[in-house]
Amino acid sequence: IRSPKPNWQPWTVYFLRALQQQKCRLEKKIERERIVMATLPELSLQIIEAIRDRGRMTISEIVKLTGANRNTVKKHLAALTAANHITQQGIGKGTWYGSA
Repeated sequence: IRSPKPNWQPWTVYFLRALQQQKCRLEKKIERERIVMATLPELSLQIIEAIRDRGRMTISEIVKLTGANRNTVKKHLAALTAANHITQQGIGKGTWYGSA
């Protein structure tokens, strides 16, 4: 590198291979997520998307956004949390949900 004419080819090849490996990993991850998302109910998908967009949400915020029944939202949140699609922080009135 510190020579008057450095040979960048080995570094370039290394860098491009690393990018290719990362691309392959991301493709696999996206495909797995697509398969999982295809099996979820519409309300669950809305909840996941809202949480990803906003960072974190409470049950009340999700109910207002989706217009769904509070108990229905709770059931979907419990299922999504159990499947590690989202995380639950806190208990009781202070509970909020975030991306996994």
